[in-house]
Order: sequence, then C-alpha cells, then structure tokens
Amino acid sequence: MTSSPGQAAALARYEQQRRPLFPLGTVLITPGALDMLEALQLAPLPFVLRHVAGDWGDLCQEDKQANAAALTYGSRLLSAYDIPPNHRLWIITEADRRSTTLLLPEEY
Repeated sequence: MTSSPGQAAALARYEQQRRPLFPLGTVLITPGALDMLEALQLAPLPFVLRHVAGDWGDLCQEDKQANAAALTYGSRLLSAYDIPPNHRLWIITEADRRSTTLLLPEEY
C-alpha cells in the first residue's frame, strides 16, 4: 500500500504534534471501504491520522464547524476524503468516542 503526498504530509503533521485531538475508540472498516482502498493500493492509516489530527478533508464549511463544536461538546465527528479518480471515503467517530469507522458514503 502506498500513500499520497497529502497523506504523507498528514502523517508528518501528526508525528510533529504527537497527540490526537480526540480518542478514536475501536477503529473499524467496512468491506466496501477496505475493497476500495485495496484496489487503489492505499493504506487506511494515513486517513485515520488525518482525521484524528483535525484534517477533516473535503467537507463543506458547515460540516467543519460542526466538527469544531463536536470537539467541545462531544458530538459525532465526520471526515470525508475525495480520492481520485471518483471515490470518497468517510470516517466517522461516534459521539461517545467508543468507535471510529471508515466507510463509503453508500454504506452509511
């Protein structure tokens, strides 16, 4: 599995700060997300590190603001990463922070 320049940069940022913004709980991946990442030869870890570092990816401003509030008030956190040529990966950390799931939007 390989990582893109964006993923490498996210990993470098995470390694510099060395502390996640929130607990991930148990990290899960759906079959569809796993199949997609394997087909594209991408590792899931760089996406998870971006998520836990507060790089929410390709979200609208409203969703980014919702995540900022969720860090304070304990709501669900969402990241979305567009992956060329036409794929999207979601990562959702539940409000209770017991689990984080990588999934495709159609698996929600």
